Parts: sequence; C-alpha cells; structure tokens
Amino acid sequence: MYPTNFTGAIARACPGLLLACVAGAVLAQEDLIVYDDALENGWQSYGWATLNYTNTSTVHTGSDSVSVATANYSALYLHHDAFDTGLYTNLTFWIHGGPTGGQSLKVQALLNGQAGTAVNLPLLPANVWRFTTISLSSLGVANKPNMDGFWIQSTVNGAQPAFYVDDIKLTAIPPPVVVHLNVNSTQTVRVVDSRLFAVNAAVWDSSFDTPTTASWLTEMGNQALRFPGGSLSDEYHWQSNTTGTNTGMWATSFDRFAHIATNTGAQVFITVNYGTGTPQEATNWVRYANSAKKYQFKLWEIGNENYGTWETDSNSFPHDPFTYASRAKDYITQMKAADPTIHVGVVAVTGEDNYSNGYTNHAATNPRTGAEHNGWTPVMLTTLKSLGVTPDFVIYHKYAQNPGSESDAALLQSSRTWTSDAADLRQQLADYLGGAATNVELICTENNSVSSSPGKQTTSLVNGLFRADSFGQILQTEFNSLVWWDLRNGQDPGNNNSPLLYGWRQYGDYGFVNGTVDRYPTFFVSKLLKLFTRAGDRIVKASTDYTLLTAYATKRTTGTLSLLVINKSSSAALNSSLSLTGYSPATNALVYSYGIPQDEAARAGIGSTDIAQSNFTAVGTNFTFNFPPYSVTVISLQPGAPRLVPVSMQPDGEFALQLRGEPGATYAIQMSTDLTAWSPMTTNTLTGPTFNFTDSQAANSQQRFYRAIWVP
Repeated sequence: MYPTNFTGAIARACPGLLLACVAGAVLAQEDLIVYDDALENGWQSYGWATLNYTNTSTVHTGSDSVSVATANYSALYLHHDAFDTGLYTNLTFWIHGGPTGGQSLKVQALLNGQAGTAVNLPLLPANVWRFTTISLSSLGVANKPNMDGFWIQSTVNGAQPAFYVDDIKLTAIPPPVVVHLNVNSTQTVRVVDSRLFAVNAAVWDSSFDTPTTASWLTEMGNQALRFPGGSLSDEYHWQSNTTGTNTGMWATSFDRFAHIATNTGAQVFITVNYGTGTPQEATNWVRYANSAKKYQFKLWEIGNENYGTWETDSNSFPHDPFTYASRAKDYITQMKAADPTIHVGVVAVTGEDNYSNGYTNHAATNPRTGAEHNGWTPVMLTTLKSLGVTPDFVIYHKYAQNPGSESDAALLQSSRTWTSDAADLRQQLADYLGGAATNVELICTENNSVSSSPGKQTTSLVNGLFRADSFGQILQTEFNSLVWWDLRNGQDPGNNNSPLLYGWRQYGDYGFVNGTVDRYPTFFVSKLLKLFTRAGDRIVKASTDYTLLTAYATKRTTGTLSLLVINKSSSAALNSSLSLTGYSPATNALVYSYGIPQDEAARAGIGSTDIAQSNFTAVGTNFTFNFPPYSVTVISLQPGAPRLVPVSMQPDGEFALQLRGEPGATYAIQMSTDLTAWSPMTTNTLTGPTFNFTDSQAANSQQRFYRAIWVP
C-alpha cells in the first residue's frame, strides 16, 4: 500500500516555486515582527554586507541578534513581498554600536524596489543598546500598497566597525472604535456558479468511497469534484489505476470515485495524463466515462501544472508551451470526437513572461502591444490559435505562500489578488486568441495556503479564515470555479510549526478532513459558505473601511440578503455599523458563525465544534453588530413584511390590489372571508418593487380579506 500522507511529490510537488505564490500584503492590529532571533513572517535577507543572523555575542533580547559589518555603502537589507502599510505607523528596532560605536547609517524603505526618503540615524553609541523609532511617513511609505523592504545602510565609502540590530518590527495602528460596513443590493457583481463549491479528490484516499465521505460532502454543500489528484495526474493510467511503471493499484479507482461523484450529484473535473500519457488514452477515458458508464462527466483538463519543472513530463521538450499546445490540439480534437458535449481546458499562468523554461524558439508577439514574449501562456495560446483550436476554459492554480515563509497576517490578505489574476488572464486570452476568447472560461482547480510541505497553518483556524476570504474574493471576479486542494491528504508533523503561527495542531494537512473522524476548520467554514450563497444567487457590492474586517454580500434567489463577514484580528472584537442600500430587512436575522470557540472546543474535546446559530433582533437598514476576533460570520437578512395597498374597486365588483415588497423575493397573496381560513390567490416573484393583482371573484363575496406573505 502507498502511505496516506503523500504531501510532496504526489500531492503538491512544488519545491520553492509555484504559480501564483502570493505572499501578499500583511495585516495589522498586532505588530508585525520582522526579526526576533530569526527573520519572521516572510521577511528575507537581501543584504550586501557581512551579515550574521545568529549572532550571540551582543543580544538585546532572546538568544540571537543580527551582526552587520559594512564596507563601501553596504547594508542590512530586509525584503518582503509587496504589502500595504495602511495599518502600521512606525518601523522600530534596537541597535548597538559595539565596543567602538560611531557608525554613520541611514534607513530607507522601498516601494516596488525603489528606495524612498532617507532618514539618517545619529551616530551609534558604544556598548549601549538604543531603541529607534522611525515613522513610515518620514520614510515616504505610509499608507502605501506596495512596500517591499527596507535597509539600514552605511553612509561611508569604506569599512565601519560591526554593529548589531535586534527586535525589529512594524508597529500597528489600533483598530477603530467603529468599522463602517456598507452593502448596496442594487449593484450586482455577478451570478454564482455551482462549481465554486468544489474540492479535489485523490486516488490515494482510501476513505473516499465511503458513506462518511458522501455525508460530509453533502454537509459541506459540495457541488463539484476533481480527479485523480494534482501532480500525480501526469503519471496516472486510469484503466489500470496505477502510476508510471508501478504495478500497485491506488486506493480509489476511477469507478469508485465516480460512485461518490454521481451519488452526491457533483459536477466533475477529470485531469488527463499529459506528462506520460497519450491523446488516445484520454479519449478512451472519455468514451468509457460517458458512453460506456453514462457518467456524463463534462469537464476535462489536459495535464496538471505542465509549465512547472516539478511535473512529470516525458516529452522530448518537457515543460515547453509550444509542445504542450501542439499536443493539446490532438487531445482536444480526439476527446471531443468521442463526446462532442464535453468541455476541455488547458493550463495557464499569469504574466506574459512567466515559465518560459528557457525556450525561445517560438516567441509570441502580442498583437495589441507589439511586444515579444516567451512565457508559457502567450506561446501556448498563440500556438493553439495557429492550429485552429480554442479551449473551452483555461486552468489556473493559486497558492498563497511558499513553505517556510508562512505568515498568518500575509495569508489573510493574499486573496486580494484574485481580481488582478482574473484581469491578467482575460487580457492574455483577448490578446492572443482575439474574438475567439470571448467564451473561454477562467477556472481555478487548486487553491490552498502554501505551495508544498504543509505546516500547522493549514490545519489552523487561520486557514479557515483564508478559505472564506479566498471564496469571497473570487466571487468578485469572473472565475467560475474554486476547487480546494484537497479533501484528504494526510497529516505531516515535519514542516513549519512555528510558534508565531496561530493554532494548536502541531502538524500540517491540506485536507478538509482526515480519515473518517477529524474535520478541520476549513471543513466547517466550507459548510458555512453554503449558508451564505448558492448557485444562481447574485453577488452584490459590499465594503468596509478597515482592512481587518472583510465583508461580502449576496442577494439570494429566495429574496434574502446574506452577508459574509471575516474578522482577521486574532484579539480584537470589531464593532461595526452596517448600512444597507436598496434593501429593507425584517427586524430579525439568522446569524451563523465559526471561530475561536469552536476551534478551542475541538482542542479541549469539550463543547460544540460545529457552526453556531443564533437570532439577532435589532436589524434595520442601519444597525450595529459586534464581530468576534478570528471569526467568520454569516448574517441572513429576510425581506421586510410586504404591504398590500388597495388600488380600485371596479364597477363589475373586481378588486385591484398592489403588493409592495423586495425585488427578487417571492410572495403569496392569500384570501380569507373570516380571517381564519386562508386560500391562495397567486404566487409571484417580484421583478421590481411592486406587483399588481386583480381579484375577479371579489363580486361574489360579501366580504373578503387579503394578506401577502413572503415565500422563502
């Protein structure tokens, strides 16, 4: 048997580099530690001095400091992926001049690699630690979205004595007394696709084809599944249920996967073997699935992350976009010949120069800009167009961080890049496919917090918050699927379990669940998301004025307005003033939440680990609500009571009424002659704020009473 904790070469093989690894912006309310005995929170050493980050001879606190020996304007340079400084005020550190002191230094911060205003430090004293505070405004980087580092640099063209730096951090601005949350139900962003509620399945999952899995997928509201499992797909032979030249069969065969998929009514993505397979093998799979077995699986991917050198690729020119596109044409043509109703997608990346992998012999010229590019997506799309082939969708994978540099603060803002990712891919499609790109969908079939070697963050409450935020952010784009990586992956205690990361589970696991017992925060948050929105609902505009409180909103097909609110502060409950435009709610709301109490109940084994439900009875078009720290909350607002207004009594006795209610809501008009027994007259979904109705039978009764009720 194969081990259950494949997390590297099989489950997520991506050493050091991955498409869409977005360390992203860092958040505050808590200070952001840069160095305390080691570089933290994704900060990296880019310095050009003699640097020792484990110096023990002169230390302010803890066990280590940074020793810096400079020559010829050299510097201690600390880099971070670009982040928003809006929640920070100062850069602070302790600095020591060593036994001689007298060093002449300056500090500069960088925006997208460009150094800003220099702040000169007083000459360092000898044998004394000095606390230094420099405001971000004096460095020219206050309230900027793209700070990516700072340096402490020698101002001398020559050597200076070594100095020491310790306890470096960015200090946070306190949270506001009130956070303003605004929702405009009249501004539609998009309609929700069912494939946004999706998760990867995998052949190594020995618990997949079980009643527990079917029950849990239903409980989460899962609507789509992907098979056979990430990087393994480029070695997987579906007929033998084996990979490569191995003879051992995997735990979950295609038919066992299909058993759960069909029983739960899931749409299905199948990733065919590009790396070591053939178009014929893929075509046989389509024919078997949809002709022989009648599964009617409609979504097919050609390979997995084939731009990445971590993928198995036995082609003469591996990881080559031209070769991939040339072969993709054969895959698409033959697979669609077997079933013309299927949709087939190709893998893509953002950035026109990313993942050229050293190939320069098939450069693509952007017809809009005239620039030449060798990156994966331009060459791949240009080649497909030249071959007369248009894919049905492009496949994108997004992992927020790389292993070893995980930061809770960074993770909880990384999802803001979904909008720019979608814009980048759509622009490349338009540039290189022209008009044919119009109907090409954007599809994400893998998303999680770290590209490989999952540590404790993946099983923590923070990853649950990230799951909710990633879902909320992708809903602001045209992406039509979000497939989480993955359902079950296996626990691994050997990766990043830093005490700076929130959480009590001292192991990593990409999965929603482990075995048939353990369910992680990401599972319960996914369950919460189905209470927020479902397929066919309209996403509407929502915003807040504080980055640590993120809000999303949806107008449900039932006429309710639902809010998804994420408090990203680990310690502060955030009091919010909510304002609704274009919606008049009833005074009572249902509130569903998941956060620290449930996660702590799981740790202690005492109390409920499931979603909490309560009623909130102070709702109006303007109301206040307190969101607990590290929580995901769904507020479900019902439409206010409808009004029936008499319009006219006709000479023939017919009686005309006007119903006034919430657009999009469904109402029933009922009639009674005694205010006890009520009979239905008509049921309608309002397309506007009013609906006119005439009772043609009114003349036949001495008296009639009417009422309107909301139909959920």
